[in-house]
Amino acid sequence: NVDERRRPIPGTEQYVECDTLLLSVGLIPENELTRMAGIIIDPVTNGAIVDEYRQTSRPGVFACGNVLQGHDLVDYVTEESQIAGEGAAKYILSKGKSKSRNGKDIHVKAENGVRYVVPQNINRSTDKDVKIYFRVADVYKDKRVVVTCGDEVLYNKKKRKLAPGEMENVTIKLDDIAKLSSNEITVKLEV
Repeated sequence: NVDERRRPIPGTEQYVECDTLLLSVGLIPENELTRMAGIIIDPVTNGAIVDEYRQTSRPGVFACGNVLQGHDLVDYVTEESQIAGEGAAKYILSKGKSKSRNGKDIHVKAENGVRYVVPQNINRSTDKDVKIYFRVADVYKDKRVVVTCGDEVLYNKKKRKLAPGEMENVTIKLDDIAKLSSNEITVKLEV
């Protein structure tokens, strides 16, 4: 047995005789160094809160892969590492003059069936379309993935099936980001 923090409870072990044991184990980011660096951690993913280039709350520090969120496919890890690498290169070429971080970022939040989103922030002066990755909280059938900014709908698409074990994503176009009237985007499910 395990406690509420999923730590084994001593003395509750059980021996089960069997021929084969098949485990499906979720990945939890290891972020001891992230915490020691004073970087803000997302309580749901247990990874750093990042912007569209995977820059953390500490300028010049980037996070990607399973240290940021649990991935089901190596393809997503590769894509995320390319995003972080591009962000780190831009940071170095700009001589550390990181964009924004002055409260003008757009906060991306999960709501109504969406468990979490990455990135959690988008720089208002970004120079690219932004792909928002997310996972849902349960198995859902025939739901719409809706992305809004205030009353404005940025994305609305019906999905036959959504499941927590499958990474989902939506792309918000640069032109739409530039026109946003609010500093908050919501990713949610609707009927």
